[in-house]
Amino acid sequence: MRIEQATAPGTAARPNEDWTSVVLPAAGEGGALVLLDGVTPPEGDDGCVHGVPWFTARLGGTLAELCGSRRDMTLTEILARAIALTAAKHRDTCELSHPRTPQATVVVARWGAAPGGVVEHLVLSDSTLLVEGRDGRVRAVVDDRLDHIPAEVKRSVASTDALRNAEGGFFTAAADPSAAAKAVTGSTPAAEVRSLLAMTDGAARWVEKFEQGGWAECLALVRESGPQSLIDRVRALETDARQVRGKRHDDATATYAEL
Repeated sequence: MRIEQATAPGTAARPNEDWTSVVLPAAGEGGALVLLDGVTPPEGDDGCVHGVPWFTARLGGTLAELCGSRRDMTLTEILARAIALTAAKHRDTCELSHPRTPQATVVVARWGAAPGGVVEHLVLSDSTLLVEGRDGRVRAVVDDRLDHIPAEVKRSVASTDALRNAEGGFFTAAADPSAAAKAVTGSTPAAEVRSLLAMTDGAARWVEKFEQGGWAECLALVRESGPQSLIDRVRALETDARQVRGKRHDDATATYAEL
């Protein structure tokens, strides 16, 4: 099995809020991939004394542990449980009902040993999971609700807060376990899957913002040159771009697994 990971902060002035891990149980029952993109809050109060990196590390660590130890639970159940356990760690010190309480996008993939195993997936908010079949076809698993919110609405902090984890808006992993039920989920027979590539939106810019190729070309690039090469190319494009809307550089993380 081949596993490769790379991550880079958007700027040295802020800590990297992404988090990723791959779990390979010793029993040979398959494995799991977890990737989170911490949501950078607007300037001002978010009701938490800890911050986003603290949150993503704890949520990610809990997800990885549960994916490896609780194969009897669905990924939706695991995400709900992980959110609840993470919330309990700072409920006594922080205002978890604040709309900008620390939160993250989530990608989880878990696979069982072939033959007969399946590759389960879960995606919540705007990170991306690519699933490559044995036939070479690449399928992007995305939760595109944030894309359907008008740009003028997203430019307003108050308007965005009103749509955060609300019907008609978009959902992230924050403090409410019920958000897990809003994730995009599914499964594929493990015998049909060749590889997986999980990316935060900072790495997916190569496709989504700079249009250097499609998802299949993106996965081929990572297979050939590794995930760090993808991030390096994104950084070069960001530096050369005459106009980059929003953050010029975002935290970027990619995790590749050949099954």
